[in-house]
Amino acid sequence: MYVIIAYDVNVERVNKVKKFLRRYLNWVQNSLFEGELSESDLEEIKLGLNKIINEEEDMIVIYKLRTEKVMNREIIGVDKSQIDEII
Repeated sequence: MYVIIAYDVNVERVNKVKKFLRRYLNWVQNSLFEGELSESDLEEIKLGLNKIINEEEDMIVIYKLRTEKVMNREIIGVDKSQIDEII
């Protein structure tokens, strides 16, 4: 499945969340990741994020799509993600 994860976390935890999510997904821009995941990887991410964040202060939003082709991704301005170039 194709997943988009956006987060708004306390500044103390931003780098921890970003470093953790980079192991699984492509970093598109500040606080936004996307990529293809298995169901088990998504569960692993949820468990890992729950260990990092403070549920009283922080917010994580996960959008699940069946495939990247279902979504229409449009960028206005400079595309900083360059997902096609990731090896």
